[in-house]
Amino acid sequence: MSTVPFAVEMHPQRWGDPAAAVGLPAPALELVDLAFGLQRLGSPAPATPPPPALGAELLEELRALVGREHVLVDDATRARRTRGKSTPDLLRARAGDLSDAPDAVVRPDGHGEVEAVLRWAHEHRVAVVPFGGGTSVTGGLAARRDGFAGLVSLDLARMRRLLAVDEVSMTATLEPGLRGPEAEALLGRHGLTLGHHPQSFEHATIGGFAATRSSGQSSAGYGRFDAMVVGLTAATPTGSLDLGAAPTSAAGPDLRQLLLGSEGAFGVITSVRVRVRRAPEETAYEGWRWPSFGAGSEAMRVLAQAGLLPTVLRLSDEAETAINLADPSSIGGAEDPGCLMVAGYEGTPEQVRTRRAAVAAALEGLGGAPLGPEPGERWAQGRFAAPYLRDALLDHGVLVETLETATFWSGRERLYAEVKRALTAALGEGSLVLCHVSHVYETGCSLYFTVAARQGEDPVAQWRAAKAAASDAIVAAGATITHHHAVGTDHLPWLAAEVGEVGVRLLRAVKAEVDPEGILNPGVLVP
Repeated sequence: MSTVPFAVEMHPQRWGDPAAAVGLPAPALELVDLAFGLQRLGSPAPATPPPPALGAELLEELRALVGREHVLVDDATRARRTRGKSTPDLLRARAGDLSDAPDAVVRPDGHGEVEAVLRWAHEHRVAVVPFGGGTSVTGGLAARRDGFAGLVSLDLARMRRLLAVDEVSMTATLEPGLRGPEAEALLGRHGLTLGHHPQSFEHATIGGFAATRSSGQSSAGYGRFDAMVVGLTAATPTGSLDLGAAPTSAAGPDLRQLLLGSEGAFGVITSVRVRVRRAPEETAYEGWRWPSFGAGSEAMRVLAQAGLLPTVLRLSDEAETAINLADPSSIGGAEDPGCLMVAGYEGTPEQVRTRRAAVAAALEGLGGAPLGPEPGERWAQGRFAAPYLRDALLDHGVLVETLETATFWSGRERLYAEVKRALTAALGEGSLVLCHVSHVYETGCSLYFTVAARQGEDPVAQWRAAKAAASDAIVAAGATITHHHAVGTDHLPWLAAEVGEVGVRLLRAVKAEVDPEGILNPGVLVP
């Protein structure tokens, strides 16, 4: 059993490690000035959460369950557990609004303590928000507290161990509080890797990956996180679940799927058993140019359906390629750059060489132009930097946010056009709407949109209106409301249209069975 030291915590008004914050490079400053008018906003307003609402007697009961030092009510800790890291979350925090702060931050250690806290919360009708890395971008940490005696953040930071490794079956059992780099470091001691690298990798946790059905940037080679999970344990207010007696089973519906993607509304995941791979001996990245987004997307479809996917495969549209988001240090305009595709390969030297040659032959035959390793290597070096860039743009009065969806290949063109049209109309003249294909499958793909616009008087309302317009367009196009960001509270109004009336009743029935008092992340996921 192995564990790691505590990681750096994120600032309540910014993304990531404060020491890693960046300013806008000169090309980006020029672009901002040209597109939106250069402005520098004042420092964020001081942010202090409201006084805790939990009474002294309830706090003492909590301390008896997990230890006095593991029930925290100081303002700084509570502030860091307020909401997630969507742009509206940050804008509200920057305006000094921490009204959603928990009354206490509770840090259990192990399944038994989690179960004890949930029983306590059930008995006293205290809302519980499971907290991993705090990287939610869909309102998944902004629980409803009306009708409850209080609200606690169930911080899983003490549950950060590699519990077991089975090198015969190639599985590992991990606790939920492990952040991405921590899990990789522990697995690396055994020569193994999980291979899951979403943009939030540096701060998101194993439990968060499972609870949101995360999909990493290397999903073409390693798959989505939910496909990696072969077993899990979870605590609920009415008892525990221990699922996954075998890699797969015909013993009824797969109950693991009730917890995967459940965002803490059905239970708290306390461990996951995941499929692992041998750590790659070699990695290689490269870039390809396509004359249009449609041509590049068609090439991705051909690769996926021919079983020729590299480990990483992504494609930027013309606007995103021109602005050069693949390299945040040199953002700026470019004349007719076409569309940039990034491909990455991992494995033994022979595996990388063979797969790379096969993919290259296919892409050249489809009309792609090789750009060599530099574009891909630049992307790999900056793959986790975009949220820091967003902070810098917010500092200059630029509203920046993302959304994602997925559809079948036959619906890609319509989805792309209608979402882009909806966002452009809602944000107005001068806004930028960029897109890339972020994940590919034999049957379809995910589209990931990034928008930028000059902040209005109420930027939160400004984005809410744009997001609503885009969500309506997604539903109208028959696509999913979210591919990997999860439902949270932001996508909840559109979930019923996707799952249908019977699906809504099923979700409500599961919630009523495992959480009859509704204490688990209330207001999230279940319509």
